[in-house]
Amino acid sequence: MNDTTIRPAGPNDAEAIARIYNHYVLNTTISFEDQAVSAVDMAGRMAEVESASLPWKVVIAGGQVVGFAYAGKWKGRCAYRHSAESSIYLDQGVLGRGIGRRLYQALLADLHERSIHVAIGGIALPNLASIALHERLGFSQVAHFKEVGFKFGRWLDVGYWQITP
Repeated sequence: MNDTTIRPAGPNDAEAIARIYNHYVLNTTISFEDQAVSAVDMAGRMAEVESASLPWKVVIAGGQVVGFAYAGKWKGRCAYRHSAESSIYLDQGVLGRGIGRRLYQALLADLHERSIHVAIGGIALPNLASIALHERLGFSQVAHFKEVGFKFGRWLDVGYWQITP
């Protein structure tokens, strides 16, 4: 899709972002949340990322927000200030079109400009598509935690991949 635009997210994007994210919350094990997130709560999360001087981006296609990516603090201690945890979510209708790769590349470039030394992506396993995306972008797996989440009646593993943007 060549008609896509990537830009910083704003408060008016919270409803679309919540809609995209809630699909994963309610229907998948990709998010470990189990209750839908309101647009108001999402706007609060977006403000928290902004207050940490970290990026939150959206991708627009056909005039609609069809995905988002952001980076949050990895940990709260001062020594971690040059590390961030990255996340990306796409509307189901745009999967497999290269939009996620371009959006994630834009996020990583933004992190590089902000002097973030390490970006860390956590992936609920199994998730072959997310692993492929991260590794295609140059991330390397650095950890695998077994049975650390429980959703939809089963234990779930989480892997972590990292990159120096």
